[in-house]
Amino acid sequence: MKANIIKSKSFDFALSIVKIYKYLIDEKKEYVLSKQLLRSGTAIGALVRESEHAESKADFIHKLSISLKEANETDYWLELLFRSSYLDEKQYNSYKNDIEELLRLLVSIIKTSKGSK
Repeated sequence: MKANIIKSKSFDFALSIVKIYKYLIDEKKEYVLSKQLLRSGTAIGALVRESEHAESKADFIHKLSISLKEANETDYWLELLFRSSYLDEKQYNSYKNDIEELLRLLVSIIKTSKGSK
């Protein structure tokens, strides 16, 4: 069976988001922004999973498009947490690289799916 890169990368990213969420609430005592990050950062993979059982190609594209929106929102929360000094530069850069990769993958899959109607 062919490996599903977006599925595994989005799940691994969700795990790392759970870890940074725990860090932010335990160490930094930050409860509002971190909750937003947790919600959007874990939604990416959940929507990728939903897309596996889409009812149609349009439904598949729709679910991945929502996942793309969640990834973009996650990028926003990460930058806000960094610029407000809750994340240091090393932490931010690590997450920034991961979210940018997920964004590129999602855009590519959506474009390819739209092109193969």
